[in-house]
Amino acid sequence: MELSNLRPAKGSVQSDNFRRGRGHGSGNGKTAGKGHKGQKARSGSPRVGFEGGQMPLYRRIPKRGFKNRNSKEIVGINVSMLERFDNGAEVSVETLIEAGIVSNPRDGVKILGNGELTKKLTVKANAFSEGAKAKIEALGGTCEVI
Repeated sequence: MELSNLRPAKGSVQSDNFRRGRGHGSGNGKTAGKGHKGQKARSGSPRVGFEGGQMPLYRRIPKRGFKNRNSKEIVGINVSMLERFDNGAEVSVETLIEAGIVSNPRDGVKILGNGELTKKLTVKANAFSEGAKAKIEALGGTCEVI
């Protein structure tokens, strides 16, 4: 490595990283990239979304429904998906991620009762449906709520 070969890290130099309005020689002097006159050439140009006094688009479009801040996004998994684990295995959220059954358990995992199960498992999850709990415990397995 020599001083003549040094380069900044890729992506660290921004294309927008030059000094505006520093004379003709800089290539961006005089109007400093703002064109000639007009509202956008002045300081304090209008905010984003301003349409010159016309009712802006975000106020013209009807608003429907609402998004509850307190709602939880729980991932549901059927009992049939647990069939790929070995007999007597302990199934937790971490093992479900490793097996590729769950990719992003945001607020928790709920085991649902759809499908068949033939193995005795110890399942640890955030919630269980009644059907899933019955199927797991019928084979001698246990359900633990985290």
